Amino acid sequence: MVSPPIADADLYALAERTGQALRAAHWRIATAESCTAGWIAKALTDVPGSSRWFECGYASYSNAAKIRDLGVRERTLAQQGAVSEATVREMVEGALARSGAEVAVAVSGIAGPEGGTPDKPVGTVWLAVAMRARPKRICERCGFEGDRDAVRRQTVAHALRRALQMLEESAAAAGAGAS
Repeated sequence: MVSPPIADADLYALAERTGQALRAAHWRIATAESCTAGWIAKALTDVPGSSRWFECGYASYSNAAKIRDLGVRERTLAQQGAVSEATVREMVEGALARSGAEVAVAVSGIAGPEGGTPDKPVGTVWLAVAMRARPKRICERCGFEGDRDAVRRQTVAHALRRALQMLEESAAAAGAGAS
């Protein structure tokens, strides 16, 4: 079953809510993107005032860029591939370390229509979200359906939802600690 298309207005609403949560925490976010090539950063910076909470975006489409810009190890890419848990974990940690942002999100996947394998079919995306202040990391494999645009759009929406979820959990934990 194919999910209904995600509208630009839905992406905007998710980006706006993410920005509000970042602003409330006085934090900034960085993105490390492969298959979306900067679309998460674009969605976030479509929101007016995003310069207050958006730090930077790394569009690390090639393996060379992942190594150079984010510190992903050559060994990780050789052994696990660009679309892997290990790679997105290193991408998100690299984005945190290099940007100075308090929150980072990373994605790497196969948007298609080519490039899929039996182990990693088209629509396979790995996502990671990390916060400097929390040891907990979100890292998950997703399987999206549809054409290239649909896979990328679903990736952007899911990345924003998961970043927002982590921000809301952090705010709730901080609120509980203040009681």
